[in-house]
Amino acid sequence: MLSLNKLEIFALVVETGSFSAAAERLLLTQPAISQHIQDLEAQLGVTLFKRGRRGVTLTATGETLYAYTQRILRLVLEAETAVTDVRHIKRGQARIGATPGVSMYLLPGWIRTFQRAYPNLTMALETAVTSKILAGVLAHELDIGLIEGELTDTERLASFVLREIDMYVIVGAGHDWCRNESVPVAALDGQPFITRTADSQTRRWIDTLLAQHGVKPRIVAEFDNPEAIKQAVASGIGITILPEYAVHHEQARKVVRTVQLDNLVMQRTLKLVWDESLPFSPVTKALLAHLAAEFPQLSAVLGTTT
Repeated sequence: MLSLNKLEIFALVVETGSFSAAAERLLLTQPAISQHIQDLEAQLGVTLFKRGRRGVTLTATGETLYAYTQRILRLVLEAETAVTDVRHIKRGQARIGATPGVSMYLLPGWIRTFQRAYPNLTMALETAVTSKILAGVLAHELDIGLIEGELTDTERLASFVLREIDMYVIVGAGHDWCRNESVPVAALDGQPFITRTADSQTRRWIDTLLAQHGVKPRIVAEFDNPEAIKQAVASGIGITILPEYAVHHEQARKVVRTVQLDNLVMQRTLKLVWDESLPFSPVTKALLAHLAAEFPQLSAVLGTTT
Protein backbone atom coordinates (compact mmCIF):
# COMPACT_ATOMS: atom_id res chain seq x y z
CA MET A 1 0.00 0.00 0.00
CA LEU A 2 1.20 3.51 -0.77
CA SER A 3 2.63 5.40 2.17
CA LEU A 4 0.73 8.60 3.01
CA ASN A 5 3.97 10.16 4.20
CA LYS A 6 5.67 9.45 0.88
CA LEU A 7 2.69 10.87 -1.02
CA GLU A 8 2.91 14.05 1.06
CA ILE A 9 6.62 14.34 0.23
CA PHE A 10 5.90 13.63 -3.43
CA ALA A 11 3.25 16.38 -3.51
CA LEU A 12 5.59 18.87 -1.86
CA VAL A 13 8.33 18.17 -4.40
CA VAL A 14 5.80 18.84 -7.16
CA GLU A 15 4.59 22.07 -5.56
CA THR A 16 8.06 23.44 -4.76
CA GLY A 17 9.62 22.26 -8.01
CA SER A 18 12.75 20.74 -6.50
CA PHE A 19 14.00 18.20 -3.98
CA SER A 20 16.06 20.84 -2.19
CA ALA A 21 13.11 23.21 -1.70
CA ALA A 22 10.97 20.34 -0.40
CA ALA A 23 13.78 19.30 1.95
CA GLU A 24 14.02 22.84 3.31
CA ARG A 25 10.28 22.97 3.97
CA LEU A 26 10.32 19.60 5.76
CA LEU A 27 13.59 20.22 7.62
CA LEU A 28 15.11 17.14 5.98
CA THR A 29 18.21 16.64 3.86
CA GLN A 30 17.97 16.56 0.10
CA PRO A 31 19.31 12.95 -0.02
CA ALA A 32 16.50 11.93 2.36
CA ILE A 33 13.89 13.43 0.03
CA SER A 34 15.53 11.76 -2.97
CA GLN A 35 15.44 8.40 -1.18
CA HIS A 36 11.72 8.74 -0.43
CA ILE A 37 10.98 9.47 -4.09
CA GLN A 38 13.21 6.62 -5.25
CA ASP A 39 11.40 4.25 -2.88
CA LEU A 40 8.06 5.40 -4.26
CA GLU A 41 9.24 4.95 -7.86
CA ALA A 42 10.63 1.49 -7.07
CA GLN A 43 7.38 0.45 -5.40
CA LEU A 44 5.38 1.51 -8.45
CA GLY A 45 7.93 0.52 -11.07
CA VAL A 46 7.74 3.90 -12.79
CA THR A 47 9.62 7.18 -13.14
CA LEU A 48 7.75 10.06 -11.59
CA PHE A 49 10.05 13.00 -12.31
CA LYS A 50 12.23 14.31 -15.08
CA ARG A 51 15.38 15.74 -13.51
CA GLY A 52 16.76 18.93 -14.98
CA ARG A 53 19.10 21.81 -14.18
CA ARG A 54 16.28 24.00 -12.97
CA GLY A 55 14.59 21.40 -10.84
CA VAL A 56 12.17 18.59 -11.56
CA THR A 57 9.04 18.20 -13.67
CA LEU A 58 6.47 15.45 -13.69
CA THR A 59 6.40 12.62 -16.19
CA ALA A 60 3.00 11.62 -17.60
CA THR A 61 2.78 8.90 -14.94
CA GLY A 62 3.81 11.41 -12.31
CA GLU A 63 0.99 13.72 -13.36
CA THR A 64 -1.49 10.88 -12.94
CA LEU A 65 -0.19 10.07 -9.46
CA TYR A 66 -0.21 13.75 -8.49
CA ALA A 67 -3.88 14.08 -9.45
CA TYR A 68 -4.72 11.10 -7.23
CA THR A 69 -2.44 12.41 -4.47
CA GLN A 70 -4.26 15.74 -4.37
CA ARG A 71 -7.57 13.94 -3.99
CA ILE A 72 -6.18 11.65 -1.30
CA LEU A 73 -4.66 14.47 0.75
CA ARG A 74 -7.83 16.52 0.47
CA LEU A 75 -9.90 13.59 1.73
CA VAL A 76 -7.50 13.11 4.65
CA LEU A 77 -7.80 16.77 5.59
CA GLU A 78 -11.58 16.68 5.20
CA ALA A 79 -11.74 13.64 7.49
CA GLU A 80 -9.51 15.35 10.06
CA THR A 81 -11.65 18.50 9.99
CA ALA A 82 -14.90 16.54 10.21
CA VAL A 83 -14.01 14.59 13.35
CA THR A 84 -11.55 16.84 15.22
CA ASP A 85 -12.81 18.63 18.31
CA VAL A 86 -10.30 21.46 18.74
CA ARG A 87 -11.49 22.07 22.30
CA HIS A 88 -9.93 18.79 23.41
CA ILE A 89 -6.74 18.46 21.35
CA LYS A 90 -3.47 19.04 23.18
CA ARG A 91 -1.94 21.27 20.54
CA GLY A 92 -2.66 22.78 17.14
CA GLN A 93 -1.59 25.73 15.06
CA ALA A 94 -2.91 27.91 12.26
CA ARG A 95 -0.45 29.67 9.95
CA ILE A 96 -1.58 33.18 9.05
CA GLY A 97 -0.11 35.72 6.68
CA ALA A 98 -1.08 39.37 7.09
CA THR A 99 -0.10 42.71 5.65
CA PRO A 100 1.67 45.01 8.15
CA GLY A 101 -1.30 47.11 9.26
CA VAL A 102 -3.52 44.08 9.84
CA SER A 103 -0.69 42.22 11.57
CA MET A 104 0.16 45.06 13.95
CA TYR A 105 -3.18 46.58 14.83
CA LEU A 106 -5.99 44.08 14.20
CA LEU A 107 -4.71 40.51 14.57
CA PRO A 108 -3.24 40.76 18.09
CA GLY A 109 -6.66 41.45 19.59
CA TRP A 110 -8.32 38.69 17.59
CA ILE A 111 -5.63 36.19 18.54
CA ARG A 112 -5.83 37.17 22.21
CA THR A 113 -9.57 36.45 22.44
CA PHE A 114 -9.17 33.27 20.37
CA GLN A 115 -6.52 31.89 22.70
CA ARG A 116 -8.68 32.62 25.71
CA ALA A 117 -11.26 30.33 24.15
CA TYR A 118 -8.72 27.76 22.92
CA PRO A 119 -5.63 27.94 25.20
CA ASN A 120 -4.00 24.88 23.59
CA LEU A 121 -4.03 26.37 20.09
CA THR A 122 -1.46 28.79 18.71
CA MET A 123 -1.06 31.10 15.72
CA ALA A 124 2.06 31.39 13.58
CA LEU A 125 1.95 34.86 12.07
CA GLU A 126 3.96 36.04 9.06
CA THR A 127 3.92 39.74 8.22
CA ALA A 128 4.58 40.49 4.55
CA VAL A 129 3.43 42.43 1.52
CA THR A 130 0.39 41.13 -0.35
CA SER A 131 2.31 39.37 -3.13
CA LYS A 132 4.33 37.31 -0.66
CA ILE A 133 1.25 36.35 1.31
CA LEU A 134 -0.51 35.16 -1.84
CA ALA A 135 2.56 33.12 -2.80
CA GLY A 136 2.71 31.63 0.71
CA VAL A 137 -0.94 30.58 0.59
CA LEU A 138 -0.52 29.04 -2.86
CA ALA A 139 2.59 27.17 -1.70
CA HIS A 140 0.69 25.89 1.39
CA GLU A 141 3.18 27.61 3.67
CA LEU A 142 0.26 29.66 5.03
CA ASP A 143 -3.26 28.46 5.78
CA ILE A 144 -4.93 31.81 5.19
CA GLY A 145 -4.01 35.39 4.38
CA LEU A 146 -5.49 38.67 5.59
CA ILE A 147 -4.69 41.43 3.15
CA GLU A 148 -5.71 44.93 2.15
CA GLY A 149 -3.83 44.81 -1.14
CA GLU A 150 -5.36 44.10 -4.50
CA LEU A 151 -5.33 40.52 -5.80
CA THR A 152 -3.04 40.04 -8.77
CA ASP A 153 -2.59 36.25 -8.90
CA THR A 154 -5.91 34.59 -8.21
CA GLU A 155 -5.19 31.12 -9.59
CA ARG A 156 -6.60 28.60 -7.08
CA LEU A 157 -7.16 31.41 -4.60
CA ALA A 158 -10.52 32.23 -3.10
CA SER A 159 -11.12 35.59 -1.47
CA PHE A 160 -13.83 37.03 0.76
CA VAL A 161 -14.39 40.66 1.72
CA LEU A 162 -14.46 41.20 5.47
CA ARG A 163 -14.94 44.97 5.56
CA GLU A 164 -14.07 48.28 3.95
CA ILE A 165 -11.21 50.20 5.57
CA ASP A 166 -11.38 54.00 5.63
CA MET A 167 -8.09 55.74 4.85
CA TYR A 168 -7.13 59.27 5.93
CA VAL A 169 -4.39 61.82 5.49
CA ILE A 170 -2.35 61.79 8.72
CA VAL A 171 -0.53 64.92 9.92
CA GLY A 172 1.57 65.69 12.99
CA ALA A 173 0.31 67.80 15.89
CA GLY A 174 2.16 70.89 14.69
CA HIS A 175 1.03 70.73 11.08
CA ASP A 176 -0.90 73.63 9.52
CA TRP A 177 -3.81 71.27 8.73
CA CYS A 178 -4.40 70.22 12.33
CA ARG A 179 -7.45 72.43 12.66
CA ASN A 180 -8.86 71.35 9.30
CA GLU A 181 -11.59 68.73 9.04
CA SER A 182 -10.70 68.31 5.36
CA VAL A 183 -8.42 69.68 2.65
CA PRO A 184 -8.61 69.67 -1.16
CA VAL A 185 -6.88 66.79 -2.90
CA ALA A 186 -4.76 69.33 -4.78
CA ALA A 187 -3.28 70.51 -1.46
CA LEU A 188 -1.28 67.25 -1.31
CA ASP A 189 0.72 68.24 -4.37
CA GLY A 190 4.33 68.87 -3.40
CA GLN A 191 3.76 68.03 0.26
CA PRO A 192 6.57 66.13 2.03
CA PHE A 193 5.22 62.60 2.09
CA ILE A 194 6.17 59.47 4.05
CA THR A 195 5.02 56.23 2.52
CA ARG A 196 5.48 52.49 2.26
CA THR A 197 8.17 50.96 0.07
CA ALA A 198 7.68 50.56 -3.68
CA ASP A 199 6.97 46.79 -3.46
CA SER A 200 3.91 47.42 -1.29
CA GLN A 201 0.40 47.32 -2.72
CA THR A 202 -0.43 50.19 -0.38
CA ARG A 203 2.22 52.33 -2.02
CA ARG A 204 0.95 51.44 -5.50
CA TRP A 205 -2.61 52.19 -4.44
CA ILE A 206 -1.64 55.62 -3.07
CA ASP A 207 0.48 56.49 -6.12
CA THR A 208 -2.35 55.52 -8.47
CA LEU A 209 -5.01 57.37 -6.46
CA LEU A 210 -3.03 60.60 -6.29
CA ALA A 211 -1.94 60.42 -9.93
CA GLN A 212 -5.60 60.15 -10.96
CA HIS A 213 -6.11 63.57 -9.39
CA GLY A 214 -2.96 65.11 -10.83
CA VAL A 215 -1.22 65.12 -7.46
CA LYS A 216 2.48 64.40 -7.06
CA PRO A 217 3.65 64.49 -3.44
CA ARG A 218 7.31 64.90 -2.58
CA ILE A 219 8.46 61.55 -1.17
CA VAL A 220 10.87 62.25 1.70
CA ALA A 221 10.98 58.79 3.30
CA GLU A 222 9.95 55.20 2.59
CA PHE A 223 9.37 52.65 5.36
CA ASP A 224 8.14 49.05 5.38
CA ASN A 225 6.54 49.52 8.78
CA PRO A 226 3.44 51.59 9.71
CA GLU A 227 4.87 52.30 13.16
CA ALA A 228 7.95 53.93 11.62
CA ILE A 229 5.70 55.96 9.33
CA LYS A 230 3.62 57.16 12.30
CA GLN A 231 6.68 58.18 14.29
CA ALA A 232 8.06 60.11 11.33
CA VAL A 233 4.75 61.94 10.87
CA ALA A 234 4.51 62.71 14.60
CA SER A 235 8.01 64.18 14.52
CA GLY A 236 7.03 66.56 11.73
CA ILE A 237 9.03 65.04 8.87
CA GLY A 238 6.00 64.85 6.60
CA ILE A 239 2.46 63.59 6.14
CA THR A 240 1.09 60.21 5.10
CA ILE A 241 -2.06 58.21 4.35
CA LEU A 242 -3.01 55.43 6.80
CA PRO A 243 -6.14 53.67 8.06
CA GLU A 244 -7.74 55.19 11.14
CA TYR A 245 -7.22 52.00 13.14
CA ALA A 246 -3.44 52.46 12.82
CA VAL A 247 -3.46 55.87 14.53
CA HIS A 248 -6.38 55.49 16.95
CA HIS A 249 -4.26 55.79 20.12
CA GLU A 250 -1.99 58.56 18.77
CA GLN A 251 -5.01 60.58 17.72
CA ALA A 252 -6.55 60.20 21.19
CA ARG A 253 -3.30 61.56 22.65
CA LYS A 254 -3.32 64.36 20.04
CA VAL A 255 0.06 63.27 18.69
CA VAL A 256 -1.32 63.06 15.15
CA ARG A 257 -4.55 64.09 13.45
CA THR A 258 -6.64 62.46 10.72
CA VAL A 259 -7.75 64.75 7.90
CA GLN A 260 -10.26 63.91 5.19
CA LEU A 261 -9.99 64.93 1.55
CA ASP A 262 -12.73 67.11 0.06
CA ASN A 263 -15.19 65.09 -2.03
CA LEU A 264 -12.98 62.00 -1.97
CA VAL A 265 -13.58 58.93 0.19
CA MET A 266 -10.44 56.80 0.42
CA GLN A 267 -11.10 53.13 1.13
CA ARG A 268 -9.36 49.81 0.87
CA THR A 269 -10.79 46.34 1.39
CA LEU A 270 -9.80 43.88 4.11
CA LYS A 271 -9.96 40.42 2.55
CA LEU A 272 -9.53 36.83 3.62
CA VAL A 273 -7.70 34.69 1.04
CA TRP A 274 -7.18 30.92 0.96
CA ASP A 275 -6.42 28.07 -1.41
CA GLU A 276 -9.80 26.76 -2.47
CA SER A 277 -8.28 23.44 -3.58
CA LEU A 278 -7.98 22.45 0.11
CA PRO A 279 -10.43 22.51 3.01
CA PHE A 280 -9.60 24.55 6.08
CA SER A 281 -7.65 22.74 8.75
CA PRO A 282 -9.52 22.19 12.07
CA VAL A 283 -7.60 24.99 13.81
CA THR A 284 -8.04 27.42 10.94
CA LYS A 285 -11.74 26.64 10.79
CA ALA A 286 -12.03 27.26 14.54
CA LEU A 287 -10.27 30.61 14.14
CA LEU A 288 -12.60 31.68 11.35
CA ALA A 289 -15.63 30.58 13.37
CA HIS A 290 -14.29 32.73 16.21
CA LEU A 291 -13.84 35.73 13.89
CA ALA A 292 -17.41 35.30 12.66
CA ALA A 293 -18.49 37.06 15.87
CA GLU A 294 -16.95 40.23 14.40
CA PHE A 295 -17.54 39.36 10.75
CA PRO A 296 -20.88 37.48 10.62
CA GLN A 297 -20.58 37.07 6.85
CA LEU A 298 -17.82 34.52 7.47
CA SER A 299 -20.51 31.99 8.27
CA ALA A 300 -21.13 31.80 4.53
CA VAL A 301 -17.50 30.78 3.95
CA LEU A 302 -17.60 28.17 6.70
CA GLY A 303 -20.89 26.81 5.46
CA THR A 304 -19.59 26.15 1.96
CA THR A 305 -16.06 25.00 2.79
CA THR A 306 -15.45 21.64 4.44
